[in-house]
Amino acid sequence: MFNIFKSAPKNYEDLDGKTFKTKFQNASKAELLDVRTAGEFASGTIKGARNLDVTSGQFQNALGSLDKDKEYFVFCRSGNRSGSACDLMSAQGFKCYNLAGGIGAWPNN
Repeated sequence: MFNIFKSAPKNYEDLDGKTFKTKFQNASKAELLDVRTAGEFASGTIKGARNLDVTSGQFQNALGSLDKDKEYFVFCRSGNRSGSACDLMSAQGFKCYNLAGGIGAWPNN
């Protein structure tokens, strides 16, 4: 009758590292978003990524300045925070992809 435990459908894709990188490189209007803290970002990130901390109070406000015509490739340390960020972003009409497995899943070649 009522399935209260069923999760809502995701409006974004979880991608493995190789697929994520390939799709990012082939996208015409794409942006890499590192949603970790500023300290984590400073300790190393993927070249060209923009830092937008999903745990900060400014995250929702910052979404208002993003271009909805772009595709966003979102990552964090493990894939959990970036999944949450993709949930928030897709609910506001953004096209986004989550790097499943986090920054460690990004291929180095």
